[in-house]
Amino acid sequence: MVHHKRFRLLVCVSFLLFVAVAANAQATRTWVSGVGDDVNPCSRTAPCKTFAGAISKTATNGEINCLDPAGYGSVTITKSITIDCEDTQGSILASLTNGIIINITSPTDTKKAVRIRGISINGAATGINAIRVMAATNVSVEEVVIDGFTTSGITVEGSAQVAVRNSSIRATLTGINASPASGTADVTVTGSSIAFNTNGITAGTNGTVRFGGNTIAYNTNGIGGSGKLFSFGNNVLDANATNGTPTSTTPLK
Repeated sequence: MVHHKRFRLLVCVSFLLFVAVAANAQATRTWVSGVGDDVNPCSRTAPCKTFAGAISKTATNGEINCLDPAGYGSVTITKSITIDCEDTQGSILASLTNGIIINITSPTDTKKAVRIRGISINGAATGINAIRVMAATNVSVEEVVIDGFTTSGITVEGSAQVAVRNSSIRATLTGINASPASGTADVTVTGSSIAFNTNGITAGTNGTVRFGGNTIAYNTNGIGGSGKLFSFGNNVLDANATNGTPTSTTPLK
């Protein structure tokens, strides 16, 4: 009888450990849907509802995909990850807050890399920053639409390399702001539209912005700041109240 009780106890303990491990397991790829639920495992057939819910169930260097064009909420990213909603155009409504905060400081995360693709981030005219890069090694922003933020569309506040491609940033105080509080920020902007902002592109002290093939128009100030602004010479920089002048122009090679 004692042996049977011990056996049953061992089985119960093993089952609970299995459930705990399964609950904490992280998938390489997870999914979100407007009809999902954050208690789900974030699989394709049982998706989560928000980016914040999915990120805790996604492994470092993994990927979150959108099943439909719903709103998935603001998110803070503290590990290397991809959020890719290409073809579904997932979105974030970030009224009175930041859309995406990137702050990767863990020494075990060797890449410290974030990829954001195919989403719309709407501040509803009261949002703070659409994408706030506080700490990362590199960040890729592709085919992202940003609108209605009171501070910045994309702000780089620490050392990071940021590549922005084929994106639209409008109706912000500053479209792209490379002004690190410490370290150096290096931002490349290509094939993008930066319009209807107070400041289109700003490079602060220890900030560098390289830009080519963009339309920078209808801003109060097109480009400016105390940092470095390197043009590839093929931008449309016009129709701003003050266009500004790049630090230097480097022809395409």
